[in-house]
Amino acid sequence: MPFSLSHPARHELVIKKSRFIACVESVTGREEALARVAQLKAVHPDAAHVCWALLASGQSAAHDDGEPGGTAGRPMLEVLRHQALEGVMASVVRYFGGVKLGAGGLVRAYTDAVAQALLTAEKIPLIQQAQLACSVPYALEGLVRRELELAHAQLLDVAHGSVVTLRFALPATQAAAFTARLSENGRGQLVWLDGDTCAG
Repeated sequence: MPFSLSHPARHELVIKKSRFIACVESVTGREEALARVAQLKAVHPDAAHVCWALLASGQSAAHDDGEPGGTAGRPMLEVLRHQALEGVMASVVRYFGGVKLGAGGLVRAYTDAVAQALLTAEKIPLIQQAQLACSVPYALEGLVRRELELAHAQLLDVAHGSVVTLRFALPATQAAAFTARLSENGRGQLVWLDGDTCAG
């Protein structure tokens, strides 16, 4: 089962006078990760490197930001994969201390910084969500809303036209029983529209 993080977690290592400031946090995708990297570079203008790795929306990315190829981003990405994380980025800000660590030393430093940050992180399971949509006459909108509330479903969108169209999400494991109950209560006036399934 994939996991995300409830809130960002940080850890700092000092190795031969170099500071490695690691952060692991949840992100929606590459765009948010790049914005976060830009923010880190603005906050740490004197840092030698801001390396990062990302696992989100079925995509992965690893960036060494000037460190020797494969010594920073990829090892950080492997830590995220090993922990079965999704929708998470790891970043490490490095302040160079004047002593070169060598390729092996860099891999260990970046791996350890991220692994230590993850030790303090609270992981939350990603539950597969089913997104459903139905249309009903206006007279049944209240009934559908009550059923959604009882099922703790998340109402995503409501459109009022000749009928009321509601889009919502709930755990995929509850979808079949919920649709059966709602269809029965809808007395043949409820129409199901195409939906899809996603992690959330």
